[in-house]
Amino acid sequence: MRTESIAYEVRGERYVGYLAQPDRANGAGVLIAGEGTGLGPQVKQRAHQLAELGYVAFALDYVGDGKVLTDVPAMMARLGVLRADLPYVRELGRAALGQLVSCAGVVEARVAAIGYCFGGQLALELARDGAQLGCTVTFHAMLSARDHEGAKNIRGKVLACCGADDPLVPPEQRLAFEAEMRAGGVDWQLYVYGGAKHGFANPNADASGIAAVAYHRPSHERSWRSMLALFSETIG
Repeated sequence: MRTESIAYEVRGERYVGYLAQPDRANGAGVLIAGEGTGLGPQVKQRAHQLAELGYVAFALDYVGDGKVLTDVPAMMARLGVLRADLPYVRELGRAALGQLVSCAGVVEARVAAIGYCFGGQLALELARDGAQLGCTVTFHAMLSARDHEGAKNIRGKVLACCGADDPLVPPEQRLAFEAEMRAGGVDWQLYVYGGAKHGFANPNADASGIAAVAYHRPSHERSWRSMLALFSETIG
């Protein structure tokens, strides 16, 4: 496996993503959008896991300059800026996707996007923007859409993985997501994991000290297997 940091610009701001390339690529690429803390060890580990399976993996940066945010107020401030500017979120996704598909060994028609927490929202917005994605997978991401016509632009399959006990993604939000996917004619799946809260796929979630956030190993492992099964259907 080979890894490197790659700098790129969006709206004149510097971003630094993290690329993991397998020794033997299978032709498919995966764009990874992590949690709001930035490109920390957990996000890079996911890239390594995918590269070990033969995927070229690119973890995008939406914090800026490849920084890792260590406190909740700083993270929430950055997410507030992004949530207020949907076109910017989509630009960030598009720019990172461009970096991925430009890599040697990546076939443009065989690319997926996955995202965790706000990164899942970003991945969904990229799909809603009509990006060429074989599939989009989210983990404990908020599912609500501000662009209610965006689902009609989705070109690939969608899998959303949620915790049944996640207060940030309540049942009514999941129902609205289902209605959006149906209206858009999307090939979609929604998995709801019993006993799981927000952050269930992050082994470091318990360190946040936030009651709504907790790691749940069974749901983490089940959702990862579901993602790989969808990859087999879509990008190989």
